[in-house]
This record gives sequence, structure tokens and C-alpha cells, in this order.
Amino acid sequence: MKTLIVLSAVCCLVVAVLPQDSSPIVDPGAKFECVFAGGYFLESPAVSPDGLVYFSDITYATPSGMQAGHIWRYDPKSGVTSTFRSPSGMSNGIIFDAKGDMIVAEGADFGGRRVTRTDMRTGKSTIVAGLYKGRPFNSPNDLAVDAKGRIYFTDPRYNGHEPIEQPVMGVYRVDPDSSVHLLAANVWMPNGIALSPDQKTLYVVSCGSYNTNTLETAPIEGGPPSAVHAYDLLEDGTLRYQKQLVTFPNGTWGDGMTVDIDGNIYIAVGGTPKERGVYVYTPAGRPLSFLPTPEDAVNLEFARGADSDLLYVVFSRDYAARGPGTPPMGNGLYRIRLHRIGFHAGSS
Repeated sequence: MKTLIVLSAVCCLVVAVLPQDSSPIVDPGAKFECVFAGGYFLESPAVSPDGLVYFSDITYATPSGMQAGHIWRYDPKSGVTSTFRSPSGMSNGIIFDAKGDMIVAEGADFGGRRVTRTDMRTGKSTIVAGLYKGRPFNSPNDLAVDAKGRIYFTDPRYNGHEPIEQPVMGVYRVDPDSSVHLLAANVWMPNGIALSPDQKTLYVVSCGSYNTNTLETAPIEGGPPSAVHAYDLLEDGTLRYQKQLVTFPNGTWGDGMTVDIDGNIYIAVGGTPKERGVYVYTPAGRPLSFLPTPEDAVNLEFARGADSDLLYVVFSRDYAARGPGTPPMGNGLYRIRLHRIGFHAGSS
């Protein structure tokens, strides 16, 4: 695998990927195209049914000068990126349900510490899950929606001044009747989450032995490595642990995750320059492809409709590389055309 990095006219990095797969994910010379450069720490691109791309900007309060978090909206037709909502509740994960409504995981650090749903026709929002057993969540991070409209989300804590009131960093399910259920609490720092196309497997990325607070990214001595965990998703929405599907090398951590219609798993990975990028695995955990990125790959999602083979990825430079208060130099929203079609579990 070789990578060519050049600088585009809009000061975005464009990365050419030369695949070596027997059944390549991308064409030789395919490029990550930058469509937006900026933001503080970008997360969770999500494509709405009308093709617009929404993504979070986690403006960690103290280092960013007390910015209150933003959600950006990119229009592929016009090429214009604008602010959709600010303050955002320190939004992190974003996903759209079958009705086309936006579901957002709001984190800590002056954020909402809740899951909300926004009616995209009226702009009004409701709280989907704000408490578990009468206590606030740690910091809702990422989301998945199944065909029954049930919402799954991870709840770690990476940063924020607020007290931690949940005794575990768990994986939760919210049912259509608004009941909230703790499903799993057996992985360290649960982060990215995704459903298999057949709705029978739930994947969870554990961030592993890294402390990703606002001032440092340093290994935690003796901590477990970052990994992808597979759970059997039972008919009643409960989980049964299946196996650790993928383990990432020390110094590398998985973040956001998505799947294609064949069940292949796409994971955004940060870490050392040689190992950060988009990793693709079969449902059995066999490596299928690696798309290197110039900065940490943080989260990713496929587009819809005629562009369902288009993968959007957000890159963000790590905190240690820029230091507190230093503007990001590699942050942006990128896209690349693949030979695979994305799957959206919550779509109608």
C-alpha cells in the first residue's frame, strides 16, 4: 500500500490510495477529496434522506476558548458548508431514523449528556433519553438505529468537568416507548457502534488504553488494547457477547464505524502515522482493505441513493500534535468513491 499526499487549492489534504486487494474496495489512484476544511474536532458525519451531510464539531470548552459546540451542514450540490445548530449540546454521534429525523448523542463538557431527536420538518427537538435510573449519563458518544426503531448508544467519558454519575461505561438501548435499558458494561471506553445488515449482530468499538481528554493522548499503563467487539443481537433487543472480532496495535485506537450492504465493517482509526486510516473487515473479522489517512480518521458514514457508494470521513489532528489552544491544521470532511454500497439500518 502506497500513499501520495498533496495539498489542494482549498488547503485540504487529498490522499491517493493504491489498493492491493484481490477485490479492491477502491480504484487505483482513488482519492480522499476534501469538501470542508476547519472546525475544532470533527465527528460523526451523517447523511440525511435528502443527501445533505451533517457532522459534529466538538469544541472542547477550555482549549477552544469556551466555544459551545456546533453541528455543520454540507450541501453536496452547492458545495456550501454552513452552521446548522449552535450550541449543539456538545453533539457527538449523529444518525437519521426511518422518518428522516435527526438523532444526536450529546456529550459532556458543558453538553447535554443526553440523546435527542430533532424533527427535521419543524426543527423542534425532544429528549429521547436523559437519565438512567434517575442519574445523568456519562457522555453519550455514538449511535445506531435498528429496523424496529430502537436506538443503541455508547456512553463512555473522555472529558468534561461534570461528575460521573453512572457506575459503568455502558451500551444502552432506547425503545420506542422511551424506556432505557443497559445492555452491556463489559468493554473499556465503548465508542463507535454499528448494526449488521441482517440486524443480528451489534458491533462496538472499545477505545482501549488511551486517555483522550482535552489536554493529552497518552497510553494508560496496563489498559486493554482498542478492539471491535461483536454481540449477538437477540429478538428482544438484548445482547449476548460473541467475540472480540478485531484488535488494533498499541498506540492505535478505533473510533467511528459503519457497514456496507454485504456486512463488511468500516472503522475509522487514529494513532501513529503509518497506522491511522480507514480499516475494512469482513463480518468474520478478516482484513479486507486499508485506506491510509493523513490525520486521525475519526468517524465515517456512507451517502444515500445514487451516491450510496460514496463514503464520507472526518479527519482530526490529535491534541498532542497541536497543543491546547492551537488551531487544528488537518481537520476536515472528506469523501471517497468505493466499489461498495453503504447500509443504513434505520432507513425506510
